[in-house]
Amino acid sequence: MKRLVILALGSLVLPAAVAAPDGAALYTEKTCAACHGPKGDKPLLPVYPKIAGQNAAYAEQQMKDIKSGARNNGQTAAMKGVMHLVNDEEIKVLAAYLESLK
Repeated sequence: MKRLVILALGSLVLPAAVAAPDGAALYTEKTCAACHGPKGDKPLLPVYPKIAGQNAAYAEQQMKDIKSGARNNGQTAAMKGVMHLVNDEEIKVLAAYLESLK
């Protein structure tokens, strides 16, 4: 006969595994598609860059520079308005996602 043992942990809360953010979901959630197009290849205005296929390291650095104010030229004013919504981990995920787009 098998015995069932129940272990009561009281109020102990164990951290759950946190899934890595999804680049495609972040791209939509952080409103990137509004200016750069659903796939990063059809910007809203001709002065906005096509970002699909962009090198991830370059894209990451540009986003960080815009967020910090180190890059403050061209259309960075439009980007600065949304970069406060994106943390460094999300920037890395977005950059990798952009590189994967063709």
